[in-house]
Amino acid sequence: MADSYPIPLDFSGLRTYSVHGRHSKVSVDDFATPVQPGMTVRQLLAALPAQLAGADFPELVRLIAAARRQGRPVILGMGAHVIKVGLNPILIDLMRRGLLTAVALNGAGIIHDAEIAMAGRTSEEVADVLGDGAFGAARETGEVLNLAIVDGANRGIGIGRAVGEALLQGCFPHNDQSLLAMAARLGIPVTVHVAMGTDIIHIHPTADGAAIGRAGHHDFRVFCRLVSELEGGVFLNVGSAVLLPEVFLKALTVVRNLGHQVKRFTTANFDFIRQYRPTTNVVHRPTLEGGRGFHFTGHHELMLPLLAAALVDEIDK
Repeated sequence: MADSYPIPLDFSGLRTYSVHGRHSKVSVDDFATPVQPGMTVRQLLAALPAQLAGADFPELVRLIAAARRQGRPVILGMGAHVIKVGLNPILIDLMRRGLLTAVALNGAGIIHDAEIAMAGRTSEEVADVLGDGAFGAARETGEVLNLAIVDGANRGIGIGRAVGEALLQGCFPHNDQSLLAMAARLGIPVTVHVAMGTDIIHIHPTADGAAIGRAGHHDFRVFCRLVSELEGGVFLNVGSAVLLPEVFLKALTVVRNLGHQVKRFTTANFDFIRQYRPTTNVVHRPTLEGGRGFHFTGHHELMLPLLAAALVDEIDK
């Protein structure tokens, strides 16, 4: 029987070239510098390899600092997990320093933030209480937030402002740790973007769908105003995989439709994993007309303190 197995290809005629004359994407000039005891944040960033996030992260820090020096806005859109991992004090400090000019939250954000203000703790263990239908039934959470939203709707203001002011008026023991309360005290606009039925306060008897819709739509219009002024500024999306990226994209198309020049600005997404909507609706699509988009993967409890430290160091140099 004839052997039909293929004959190995002969490589002897392969054309080669010198590695010294070839373009290469990585050079020792881009390598990291070994870390040293007592390094400053600025020294640490300078020691990063000039590759991928090692180049992008310091560039984002510079762009945020430049935006604030030029009086341009820095808007933070964030999911509630940022609050749950204990980052409110860092965000409040950035607001006090004038480095964050506005905040956009999903509906869960006001729940965890208000519980922090009222009780100094939040985030129940869902598996322990779902079986008997007790999940989300905390009385004070529903009453304080729903009554604040109704009051806000009646006063013609949005959910974010209404909740922040209600927390201040309640003189709760941990207001100093509340993002909404401190934003209200500092005059920093906070908008809240709600999907009906996603939040525990919607199951409470005090929930008023009309008020939630009216105050929530007011906040969307406020957010659109903020986005209309984003030229030369920065939008950061942290930990919101769907809702805020969608809200941001709709706001951007509204303001462009109305004739606002919002073409050159910076966006960045921070999250545990890369998700479709933040990558597409925050990093890529909005910056097609100009500007720059970044994506950083990592834990919020590590990445946001690093960003804050680097930004404070950069702005003060």
